[in-house]
Amino acid sequence: MSTKPVFITHTGCFLPNLPVDNEQMESLLGQVADRPSRSRRLVLRSNQIKTRYYAIDPSTGQSNYTNAELCAEAIKNALGNEVPLAAVSSLAAATSIADQLMPGHGVMVHGLLGSPPCEVASLGGICVSGMSAFKYAWLNVAAGLHETAVAAASEAASYSMRAANFSAEISTRVAALEAQPELAFEKDFLRWMLSDGAGACVLQSRQPQALALRVEWLELLSYAGQMPTCMYAGARKEQEGSLTGWQAVSSDTAQAESFMSVKQDVKLLNENIVRYTVEEALASVVCKHDLKAEDIDYFLPHYSSDFFRQRLDAGMKKVGFVVDQERWFTNLASKGNTGSASIFIMLDELFRSGRLRKGEKILCYVPESGRFSVAYMLLQVV
Repeated sequence: MSTKPVFITHTGCFLPNLPVDNEQMESLLGQVADRPSRSRRLVLRSNQIKTRYYAIDPSTGQSNYTNAELCAEAIKNALGNEVPLAAVSSLAAATSIADQLMPGHGVMVHGLLGSPPCEVASLGGICVSGMSAFKYAWLNVAAGLHETAVAAASEAASYSMRAANFSAEISTRVAALEAQPELAFEKDFLRWMLSDGAGACVLQSRQPQALALRVEWLELLSYAGQMPTCMYAGARKEQEGSLTGWQAVSSDTAQAESFMSVKQDVKLLNENIVRYTVEEALASVVCKHDLKAEDIDYFLPHYSSDFFRQRLDAGMKKVGFVVDQERWFTNLASKGNTGSASIFIMLDELFRSGRLRKGEKILCYVPESGRFSVAYMLLQVV
């Protein structure tokens, strides 16, 4: 099937409220068991995030944006006054944890936009779900099915990280509080890693006169066939590695064990994320597309923590794909880790920076630790 060229013509993001620095975090999210976290400073020292955003009103302590509202605001910012909402005939929206189980995230966003009837897709997963939404929108335009599509992703991680969500678990562990008065590291760790935000891209079949990014290709790879679950929510991980989902236990058990909190097997992550998403996946992508490191002007890596920066660099060098870190572009330190929305938020900042020049190539890298997946995308400035 022949395909049409597709261009990112507009980008946008939305970050709620004012930036939150490292000393403000725990006052907004709350202290579990009324005790300061023992791991917070350690995690922050490792991830090197200085500010992030939460959908929490600092004056009331209450959430003031839903996940879908974050996404809708990012789409509005991407469209601006340049693209009429009615021109969007395809919308793909992704998130890790939607506001509700049903309906899908995408249609809730569409409802908030109030736009005319259009094709809508809801994509779920973790970080790579945003790139899955992008691929859905891109292929729709490339196939000639739609002239204008929007891909968006959003996260409202603060909802699941609030201290109140862990009160039931703490209350059932009264006898153990003196020995270990804090959450298990696998749960507490992510409270200082994740934050809220949304981003969007407008994809069109007609190349505009202004700055645009042509989509060259996009690859998605999952290693779930080889790897166990690493990051999860709504479940308990059993000793042999299987997951017991929230529907398989009583509501009391789910509350007592904080089933709905986001958890991660940090040891599994550290030992395998670069191996699979770089040493195996990048090597495959380089071969398939005859990709050359010297042709890359900007490398946009989504990594959850600065801890992985040097490991990522070493993994790329191991497969012979060396991109000097002067050509890396990330806003992790100032915008935080917004999961599936991170790559959209990075692209928006770079796109609006005034730095891009015709002919430059941008390589995007989005890994996911759920069961180890990855996305690579190549863009060219036109």
